[in-house]
Amino acid sequence: MLRLSRISRLWRLARTDFRVLWHALRHPDRPRWLWPAMAALALYAVWPFDPISVLMPVIGVVDDVIVIALAVHWLLKLLPRHVLRAAQQQAGIAPRA
Repeated sequence: MLRLSRISRLWRLARTDFRVLWHALRHPDRPRWLWPAMAALALYAVWPFDPISVLMPVIGVVDDVIVIALAVHWLLKLLPRHVLRAAQQQAGIAPRA
């Protein structure tokens, strides 16, 4: 079972990633694939048919949150370094190594 401190750290990381991605989406040099990737992720988040949610309601919601957070983190890793650094700077976050 995850301890509360671990869940808190995961939440802070996900929240930070979402802020950085928001600024990366607004950067003029962002890759062309970023907006379609975010649209696909948003569509996944609101898609009404999810067999896991039907079978296990609580686990279905949790798995969606985890998948979306991991996808956002992965998208940030795919960004060009200068776009990522500029987005981190605009979000007021120290760049990670």
